[in-house]
Order: sequence, then C-alpha cells, then structure tokens
Amino acid sequence: MEARDVVLRPMVTEASMAKMDDKKYTFEVDVRANKTQVKYAVEEIFDVKVKNVNIMNVRGKKKRQGQFVGLTKKRRKAIVALTADSKDIKIFED
Repeated sequence: MEARDVVLRPMVTEASMAKMDDKKYTFEVDVRANKTQVKYAVEEIFDVKVKNVNIMNVRGKKKRQGQFVGLTKKRRKAIVALTADSKDIKIFED
C-alpha cells in the first residue's frame, strides 16, 4: 500500500486538537493497516519522526431510515505520537 492509501485524513475534534499540544495527532487510517504501516506512512507524508502509534477500531453505528436498518461505515483511528525533537505537523496553517 502507498502512504496516501494508509493515512486517509486527519481527525479534527475537540479532543484531538487538545492532544496536539503534546505532539499527538489523530488520523483516520485504512481498516487493514497495522501500526508499522501507519508509522512509515506518517513519516513519509509529513517528514517527521514517530515515537509510537496507538490504533483503535470504531464500530459502525446502527442507523435507521424508516423500516430499514443498517450500519454506518466502520473506521480505524490511529493516534500518532511524535518524538520531542521532531517538528510539528501543520494540519491548519495559521
């Protein structure tokens, strides 16, 4: 898999923005990606050094449209911690 296929998009929430002060960034990643693939993809895309990666699976929520019941898409989140001497990732330019 290519690096852009592994890391799909940054997750922008209130909690993830608060973790950015500690050099921890949250990304939505491919459901088949493992920690090593996420580490190399983030290092290649953003030119930073990754300290560690935590990954969690998010189940799809049950949704209903009238009598029809279904699930939303399942996702996989990765919280990437950078080393202390690494530069910051600029998700939003000031």
